[in-house]
Amino acid sequence: MINDLWYKNAIVYCLSVESFLDGNGDGIGDFRGLIQCLDYLQGLGVTAIWLMPFQSSPQKDDGYDITDYYSVDPRYGTLGDFVEFAHGCAQRGMRVMIDLVVNHTSNQHPWFKAARSAPDSPYRDWYIWSKKKPKNANSGMVFPGVQQTTWTYDEMAEEFYFHRFYDFQPDLNTANPAVQAEILKIMGFWIQLGVSGFRMDAVPFVIATKGSDVTRPVEQYDMLRNFAAFLSWRKGDAIILAEANVLPSADMQYFGEAGERLSMMFNFNVNQHLFYSLATADVRPLQRSLMQTKARPATAQWATFLRNHDELDLGRLTEAQRRKVFQAFGPEKEMQLYGRGIRRRLAPMLHGDRRRLEHAYSLLFSLPGTPVLRYGDEIGMGDNLDLPERYSTRTAMQWTNDHHGGFTQAPRSKIHTIRNGAYGYQHVNVSEQRRDPNSLMDWMERMIRVRKETPEIGWGDFRIIETGCNEVLAIRYDWRGNHTLVLHNFSADPIDLRLAPHTIGDGAETGAPLINILSKEHSFLEEEEDGRYSIQMEPYGYRWFRVGGWAVSTDVY
Repeated sequence: MINDLWYKNAIVYCLSVESFLDGNGDGIGDFRGLIQCLDYLQGLGVTAIWLMPFQSSPQKDDGYDITDYYSVDPRYGTLGDFVEFAHGCAQRGMRVMIDLVVNHTSNQHPWFKAARSAPDSPYRDWYIWSKKKPKNANSGMVFPGVQQTTWTYDEMAEEFYFHRFYDFQPDLNTANPAVQAEILKIMGFWIQLGVSGFRMDAVPFVIATKGSDVTRPVEQYDMLRNFAAFLSWRKGDAIILAEANVLPSADMQYFGEAGERLSMMFNFNVNQHLFYSLATADVRPLQRSLMQTKARPATAQWATFLRNHDELDLGRLTEAQRRKVFQAFGPEKEMQLYGRGIRRRLAPMLHGDRRRLEHAYSLLFSLPGTPVLRYGDEIGMGDNLDLPERYSTRTAMQWTNDHHGGFTQAPRSKIHTIRNGAYGYQHVNVSEQRRDPNSLMDWMERMIRVRKETPEIGWGDFRIIETGCNEVLAIRYDWRGNHTLVLHNFSADPIDLRLAPHTIGDGAETGAPLINILSKEHSFLEEEEDGRYSIQMEPYGYRWFRVGGWAVSTDVY
């Protein structure tokens, strides 16, 4: 059973093939280069690699405009290269997850070309059409300020087509049984080549009803059940990790009451309130969001993250909350995007402050769910705000302080590299940090190991511990006789925390010490009438304690 639910205690690493390492010297990353990096990723502690789109594409939206779902874009190699990559991952005990972008295709896809060619084309109903421009055509844009409409006129078809995203990405009619059958074929194809899971892009849009007469889309949740049933039939432990930025009240609809729909979802609600708490040093909104998203089926899991390949979406916060996060982490207009988000990487958002970076990543590894890292997180990579929209955070991986940061040996890199400033590859790179035992990368490796050795975070139940201090988040995890207490000080000031044994619960009530997993600073019960555990927390400090002793229960594995 544990093997079937491999995602419960995984460490997921998201990367773009084109931005990771150039293996053939043409200036763009490829599978040949990525295969060379597998030992590096294994050494870091990664257990699952999530690949951004690598299929054939005109590259108008960084590969999210696909023209052939059954291919590898020639820029990155061949299907044979992908199979070698998947085989290399399997040899090292790492799973492969790929993006599944089926809400829309490129307008250069053969399906769309056939659909627009004639009204009686068998592919006409694979897309959404309207003879007149719908009244709501200028609303519902995913990229406001950049995208002008959701309906565009096609001269060949002599009709308007629907596109939730850019006009070169026409939406598929996912309610069409033929389209759903094709989606299953796509998943089956990649499973056969070694894939263990799919990060499904824009899931709420995939399952929503679409059409010119739809004023309020309705989610077709049974579609998710069909996808999950197919995966279970073809490969029992294959999963879907959903990009679904929905309200907590809808979470169970996506998971399914018995976990029969989605295996995993990104916890956008926690992510957004986490950044508000980081900005204000008030953990109460984060605590509420954790409790709002606590309910889930036993087989389901949250994916937790700090930053991803898109903007930091703050759309679920109130306007006042969003302003505070902007002020703290993206005060300049060029740092913001779509009126709702921040287009920066975490390190520059936190001003390169090592204390705050450790605090943030310790928090990521200790939140309920499975942590997802972005390539370059382990070395504290920066961003390039001169690049448009979300490309600011999609620069080339920085391996060395050599030419193009070691990303490519070509005279000219086709992927932007960060050359200048504090985050340039001369100062921030893998080669330098792997030689430094005090580097962020070395710290990250240790934290990943500790996280993997604390399975109760991924598998167990949790509860918020009341500390009497709004600047400190305290979470206790319990699973199969193991108890872990994790504390984080969100304040720039030191805090003297005093916790009563009954507040912490089982294991502490016997007076046993709190064993610090990360250092020698254990906490012992004070011998006085109202004896409490005294914990001195430095600014942005964090503590991981075993409650009730050091030993890990033999029932865990």
